[in-house]
Amino acid sequence: MKQIEWKPKALRQFRKIKNQKTRETIYDAVTGLKKFPDCSNVKKLKNRTEYRLRVGKWRVFFTDSLTILYIEEVKKRNEHTY
Repeated sequence: MKQIEWKPKALRQFRKIKNQKTRETIYDAVTGLKKFPDCSNVKKLKNRTEYRLRVGKWRVFFTDSLTILYIEEVKKRNEHTY
């Protein structure tokens, strides 16, 4: 199992989400990343070292090291997300 570590930028973005149910859904999905790479809705991004987790209209960007997943960003999906 992997350890999950939130970067300060991702934590700020996560806390700005006003809808409590959305925050809980995203948090549960991120917690599910402990089983990475055996997760659904995860995709390696082209020409980047990051992965993305899709949670409804939200995207969680993260990087993978040997034992730790670093949550880099939490963004709402729109034309400027990628």
